[in-house]
Amino acid sequence: MAEYILSIDQGTTSSRAIIFDHGGGIIATGQKEHEQILPKAGWVEHDATEIWLNVQEVIGLALSRAHLTRHDIAAVGITNQRETTVVWDRHTGEPVCNAIVWQDTRTQEIVDRLAADGGVDRFKPIVGLPLATYFSGTKLTWILENIEGARGRADAGDLLFGTTDCWVLWNLTGGAEGGVHVTDVTNASRTMFMDLETLEWRDDILEAFGVPRSMMPEIRSSSEVYGTAETSSLLRETPIAGILGDQQAATFGQAAFQSGESKNTYGTGCFLIFNTGEEIVHSKNGLLTTVGYKLGDAPTHYALEGSIAVAGSLIQWLRDQLGLISSAPEVEELADKVDDNGGVYIVPAFSGLFTPYWRPDARGAIVGLTRFANRNHIARAALEAVAFQTRDVLDAVNADADFELTELKVDGGMVANDALMQFQADILGVPVVRPVVTETTALGAAYAAGLAVGFWSGLDDLSANWQEDHRWEPTMVSDERDRQLRLWRKAVTKSMDWVDDDVR
Repeated sequence: MAEYILSIDQGTTSSRAIIFDHGGGIIATGQKEHEQILPKAGWVEHDATEIWLNVQEVIGLALSRAHLTRHDIAAVGITNQRETTVVWDRHTGEPVCNAIVWQDTRTQEIVDRLAADGGVDRFKPIVGLPLATYFSGTKLTWILENIEGARGRADAGDLLFGTTDCWVLWNLTGGAEGGVHVTDVTNASRTMFMDLETLEWRDDILEAFGVPRSMMPEIRSSSEVYGTAETSSLLRETPIAGILGDQQAATFGQAAFQSGESKNTYGTGCFLIFNTGEEIVHSKNGLLTTVGYKLGDAPTHYALEGSIAVAGSLIQWLRDQLGLISSAPEVEELADKVDDNGGVYIVPAFSGLFTPYWRPDARGAIVGLTRFANRNHIARAALEAVAFQTRDVLDAVNADADFELTELKVDGGMVANDALMQFQADILGVPVVRPVVTETTALGAAYAAGLAVGFWSGLDDLSANWQEDHRWEPTMVSDERDRQLRLWRKAVTKSMDWVDDDVR
C-alpha cells in the first residue's frame, strides 16, 4: 500500500518536491533554484521551461533520497507561486515568452487604461481584487499586446494560459500529448477573471482584458483527481489530486480550516490569510477577497488576504544586489550586533506598496540614515521592515473582521529567524507561534491531494497532526511600540509619489 504523499512546491525562487508521511512529517526533499530574470527596472521574469525541467529533477531527488518509487506514492499535490503568468502553444508546449512574475510592474499602463472606466475597483465586487499589476489579468493582456504573433495565435485557439500550477500539471499529465489544462479555484481567484460566487470565468471581464476564452483552463476544486502522471514520468500513473495556490496551501497546512483562523507566511513576499468561512467578505481596508479552499463538492471557503510584495526577497536583495551579506542567515548575525535599528527604516516598495496601501507609485526607500548607521543597523532594519508590514496588514484584518487576533500562526523560510520572530511579537503585541512542520505550503498541497484519495479521512485527521514548536511572547513596552510604529508609518509616506510619467 502506498504510504506517502508527494507535494510539488513551485515557488518564486525555487521548485521543490517534498514527500510526507501520514503524520505530516517530512521524509525527503529535493530543491533547485531557477534564474531570476530582470530585463528592466520593475520587470521580473522566469523561464517556464527551466521551471518544468527543475520540477522533474526535484521529483527524482526526493524519491531517490527517500529510497522510494512511484508505487510508494498515493497521490501528488501541487502548490505554486500565484499570479505568475505563462502562455504557451498547445501543440508544441513551447512558451511564447518568459513567464511574467507576480512581482512584475510593467503592466501599470494597462491597469490605468482599464481603471479609466470605473476606477481600480471596477471589477472588485465580482472578483474580490482591485486592478493592480500584481494579478495575472494585466500580465496576460500585456503578452497578447506585446509578443509578436501572440494575438493572432491566441485568437486562432493555439495558445493556452495558466499560472505555474497549471503549467506543471499540463506537462506532468502529458503536455501536448493530452495534458490536462486545469487550475483550481484558489489560483483562478488571483487572475481577475473568476466570479467569486459562481467560480466561473466571466466572459465580460475576459472581453474587457482582450483575452480569448479558449486560452483559459478549466476551473476545478482544490481536492480531486485531475489526471495521472504521464507514462514517461517517474510518477507515471500516480494521481495528481490536489492544487492550492501557495498562500492558501500554507493556510491549509496550518490547519486553519475554520472561520476566524489565520496564518502569516514569510517567504519571498509575506501573506496573511484570515479564513471567513463560507461568507464572501469585501474589505474596506485594503485587503483582498479570495478563495481559501474548496474540497471536491463541499462548500467553498473564502478568505481575506493581506499581501506584502517584499519580505524574504529583501534579504535576497541585500545579498545579490548590494553584496551586504553572503548568505541569508548572516542577516540575523549582523542584526544581533546592535541593540536597535539606529533610527534606520527600510520601506521595500520595490513593486510599489501592496496591502493595505495599494500604491503603485511607491518605490523602495531607506530613511533615517546618519553617519552612526552601519551595515548592522541596515540588516536589522531589513528584518524589522517585514514585521512592520505585517503589523499594517493585521491592523487591516482586525478592522475588516471586527475580530482581534490573540495570536499569530507563522510559517515559511524566515520563521527560523529568532530575531525577526521576536520583533514580530513585540510590534504586534500578541504571541507568535511556529509549528513543528514549517513547510506548511507543501504540506497543505499534500493534505488536499491526500484527502481526495482517502489517504486522510477528513479535516480532524489533519488538525491532529498540527503541533506547536515555539512561541514568542511580546516583551516591548507599549510606549516603545507606539514610537516605532509612528516612525515606520512616517517612513512609508516617504516612499510614495515617486513614480510619475518619466520615472518607472
